[in-house]
Amino acid sequence: MDLGLRDAVAYVTGASTGIGAATAVLLAEEGADVVVGYGRDRAGAEATAAAVRERGRRAWLAGFDLADPDAVPRGVERIRAGVGGLDVAVLCAGENRVTGFADISADEWRRVLDVNLSGTFYVLQAVAPLLRDGGAIVTVASVAAATGAPHHPHYAAAKAGVVNLTKSAARWLAPRLRVNCVAPGITETAMGRETIAALPDDYAGTRLLAGRFAAPHEIAACIVFLASPRAGFVHGATLDVNGGRDLR
Repeated sequence: MDLGLRDAVAYVTGASTGIGAATAVLLAEEGADVVVGYGRDRAGAEATAAAVRERGRRAWLAGFDLADPDAVPRGVERIRAGVGGLDVAVLCAGENRVTGFADISADEWRRVLDVNLSGTFYVLQAVAPLLRDGGAIVTVASVAAATGAPHHPHYAAAKAGVVNLTKSAARWLAPRLRVNCVAPGITETAMGRETIAALPDDYAGTRLLAGRFAAPHEIAACIVFLASPRAGFVHGATLDVNGGRDLR
C-alpha cells in the first residue's frame, strides 16, 4: 500500500535507536526525507541517517536536549533553516528509569517527567508552526499510561500526560494538522529490555495475547500509518499497540 509519503519531510525525535530509529527508516522506505533527532547518542543518530540515505532519501541531524525549554526552540529554528517546512513530526524521544515507587528521588522524578512529558510539550509547541497544512504529528506514549507501573511510576505518569496532551494538541491544531498518539507495549529495545528484566519470566506468555514482546518495526509501522494521509480522518486518537495486554 502506498501511504502517500513520497517526498514528504519528516522530523523524528529519539531517532538514534529503538522505535525512533525504526520509524525514521520506515519513513525513508515510504519515500520521505528525515530529520534525525537525538539527545546524547550522536553515533546512533548518524547510523540512522546513514540507513535513511541508503534508501535513497535525504537525512539531516538535529541534536538538542528536549528537556531544556530554551534549547528546544533554538533547535527547531535550526531545523527550519535547514529544511524549511515539515510534513510529519514524530515525537518519540523518551527516558525510562526502572525504579520502585518508594525509591524514586525527586531528581529522578523531575528528569523522567522533563524528558517524556515536558519535552514532548516543548517540541510539539515549537514544531507545529513548521508543519505544512495537512501535515501530521504523532506522539509516542506507552501501555503504562493506561495500566500504571509500580516499577516505573514516573514514566507511567509522564506517558499518561502525553496521551492527554495529544488530545489537547489535536483540538488546538485541527483541522490544519492531525495529532495522534501511539501507545506501545513492551518492545525489544535497549530501554524496553530494562523493563523486561524487572518482569516475571513468563510475563509475555501469560499476560499478552501475542505471547511475545514487540519488535521496534512493528510499532514504527503504526506510527508511520498515523503520520500518513491514509489516516486522514484520524484526529486525537491513541492507538494501543500492546500485544493484547489489557485483554488477559
